[in-house]
Amino acid sequence: MKIVFVLENANRQNNGTTVTCLRFASELRKRGHQVTILGQKIPDDETSHYWVDYAGLDHYPLPIPLFEKIIQNEGFNFVVVDDATIYNTIKDADVVHLFLPFKLSKHCQMIADSLGVAVTGAYHMSPYNITGVLHMGHHRFPNWLIYRSFRNYLFNHVKNIHCPSQMVADDLKAEHYDRNHMWAISNGINGYFHPVEAERPAELKDKFIVTMSGRLSAEKRQDLILRAVGASKYNDKIQVILCGQGPAKARYEQDSVLYRLKNPAIIKFCRAEELRETLNYTDLYVHASDFETEGISCMEALACGAVPVISDSKYCATKGFSLSPECIFKHGKYKSLRDQIDFFYEHPDVRKELSAQYLEYSKQFALQSQVDKMEEFLNTAIEEKKNGQDLPTLYPSKKDLRKERKIFKKLIEKGIVSEMPERLRKK
Repeated sequence: MKIVFVLENANRQNNGTTVTCLRFASELRKRGHQVTILGQKIPDDETSHYWVDYAGLDHYPLPIPLFEKIIQNEGFNFVVVDDATIYNTIKDADVVHLFLPFKLSKHCQMIADSLGVAVTGAYHMSPYNITGVLHMGHHRFPNWLIYRSFRNYLFNHVKNIHCPSQMVADDLKAEHYDRNHMWAISNGINGYFHPVEAERPAELKDKFIVTMSGRLSAEKRQDLILRAVGASKYNDKIQVILCGQGPAKARYEQDSVLYRLKNPAIIKFCRAEELRETLNYTDLYVHASDFETEGISCMEALACGAVPVISDSKYCATKGFSLSPECIFKHGKYKSLRDQIDFFYEHPDVRKELSAQYLEYSKQFALQSQVDKMEEFLNTAIEEKKNGQDLPTLYPSKKDLRKERKIFKKLIEKGIVSEMPERLRKK
């Protein structure tokens, strides 16, 4: 297959969506598929990290500086949507896979439809990832509005959707994504994460290590971990390690003092080798997030034998990984988390037994088995396109057709395209 992955921030390996994109691209390429990524231009000093064809677009700064700053703090940038680059990238593709429901994906979908190229989508960014940053994650109306906007803007034109968990698939069905076929495919655990002999730093030899990895942001709720450990009767025995980067780093450094942790939290960005080592000498992994479409960081911890304690938020798919009631805490309640941390400190035998169970359990999420499902997902979309079972054929949109004609009229004027595609010729 000739596959194009579309993701604005594929050039910034600072979030789970980008890691998933690059990981699937790499594995599909190993199986003989030709994979191209379309996203923001890669900095010159980082081009060596990319092992697939890459088409770069310029950064598009938002006209309102405040909004631009907020978005950049969350590790995201929009890009200049250049239809000539999009056309040249996808004109020979078999399928185009869209990771986020924004303007770049919409233009890719319309151009691909005009050219007869199959299109698939993904739901890696749920409304709660947006409203959670604004502290409105538990309010029904803004989430409903975003679900509806994403559906009408993009997903009513893309039949097959990759959902990283069954929870996401069920949510979309509940939100009346009636035209779509949801595929619950895990983002998978990279085989790099597995048990290894990891020696603790000397200063951590006698400490009970509580770890969480992932972006340092409000909806991830790392603050609950700091508050819970500060309230623990074993405060002086516990060392918190937060692996990641993000806008809340300075706040969490302050919280470490505010909540009177006897051992100041270690907050750092870890590359893969250091992260694997840290997870292997971790005593307890906490996943405190209120909103999570899957929780790849938690899965990596399980594959290293760490025992998790996970938020029971109904918007957190990660809770589905729990194998024991002791591995769940009441979302947003630091005292509930404190009690679970204290329980595992006092019961090393239970922790050891659960560690073995989680190691075995994590094998079902091995990346290779998920790549098998991804191949089936992409092949299905290609076959449905050939047979006229894709949404643009079944439910043609006059609005999209008008926009597509404008796009190709400009491409013809620039000499990039010689004639209007068959789909766009007025009968």
